[in-house]
Amino acid sequence: MNSTQAGIHFKFFHFILALLCVFLLFINNAQAQKFEFTNGRKQQSISFELIKNLIIIPIYINEKGPFNFILDTGVSPMIITDPALRESLKINYPRPIKISGYGNFEGIDAYLTSLGVKIGDAEIGNMPSVFLKEDLLNLSGFVGKKIYGLIGYNFFNSFVVKINYSNKIIKYSLPEKKVSIKGEKIPLTFIENKPYIHLGLEQEGFKHQTIKALVDCGATHTLSLESWQSLAFPKPAITIDANLGVGLTGEIKGRMGRASKLTIGSVSLKDVITSYPEYVLDSLQNKDRNANIGAEILSRFNIVYDYQNGYMYLKKNDAFNRPFEHDMAGIEIYSEQGPPSRYMIARIEKESPAQQVGLQEGDEITGINFKKIDTYNLDEIGAIFKAKNGYSVLIEIWRNNSYLIKLLKLKKRI
Repeated sequence: MNSTQAGIHFKFFHFILALLCVFLLFINNAQAQKFEFTNGRKQQSISFELIKNLIIIPIYINEKGPFNFILDTGVSPMIITDPALRESLKINYPRPIKISGYGNFEGIDAYLTSLGVKIGDAEIGNMPSVFLKEDLLNLSGFVGKKIYGLIGYNFFNSFVVKINYSNKIIKYSLPEKKVSIKGEKIPLTFIENKPYIHLGLEQEGFKHQTIKALVDCGATHTLSLESWQSLAFPKPAITIDANLGVGLTGEIKGRMGRASKLTIGSVSLKDVITSYPEYVLDSLQNKDRNANIGAEILSRFNIVYDYQNGYMYLKKNDAFNRPFEHDMAGIEIYSEQGPPSRYMIARIEKESPAQQVGLQEGDEITGINFKKIDTYNLDEIGAIFKAKNGYSVLIEIWRNNSYLIKLLKLKKRI
């Protein structure tokens, strides 16, 4: 797997992590480990960065840092993806492991350990953690910022966690502290320390049904429909071929289309961009699970997670009514860390506007609409490629020691 593939497809990273819990059974107190305030606090607020709808927070590990981690409800235990961090912390690994994949895949090498972690003034002494031996996904390239890993369950299970996507503030309180909670109350169930909710779904050829979905704020996609009655989820008539992510066995192929209606509690969303992976997940990992709901939906609410009582609370924010749009250019981009940072084309979708004008994988984008590329971040570039059906975008690229200009016309394909 090359870094280009790895950097783009973080949105399905949860497929890679699904088996990690198996290797943590030897840590008898894994679920008991919780963050605590050491200075008498009962609650705290910290700011976060929001990139591609992912929540990025600074954490300290073994009194070193800060390190940028993605806060992810779909992760248990903490995952460290950057080998450089593993070396700088000088951890003596208690146990090497091999994480298995699907089919005949031989797996990847990783290490288990326990680490001291601090978020704000909250600390945990022995957090179950997994170091990946190789940086498989290049998360830094995907978000355009140095990222060291993902953290989730132990933090959410220690507090009542309020995530305000509007002002980019997380407020976390001890469960015994009385806090004011606004929003619609949605029951959570937990499987392998991961939260699930029930959703209502309607789409072409699929009448209204209740489905069970993983709540995954660390996945950038909208909705992934994985299985129905032990088979691949039925697709609507209009879909496009898509590379949905990278798993242990390589690229996850499938289709993308739209669900006509998705209902969470009393709230309905229409014409939802939806992914349909080609395969059905292993039944041992996917018990009674149909779907995964990602950050493109969750970020439309300000959310309170109350793991101790088994609820989440949703309140619409000012992003709720933004349209669901797929990239209309057919380009996937990752960032090579600088200085200066470089923006490279990782993949061109078949029959897309980008393919039709001759853009290629490996092209470096040096400018868009007569502006140098360093005036944009990845979110801004993504917004340009989702702007409007028929909108023209002028792209300057560097290829084979020459600058080329390409004019592409955005096309809404689903």
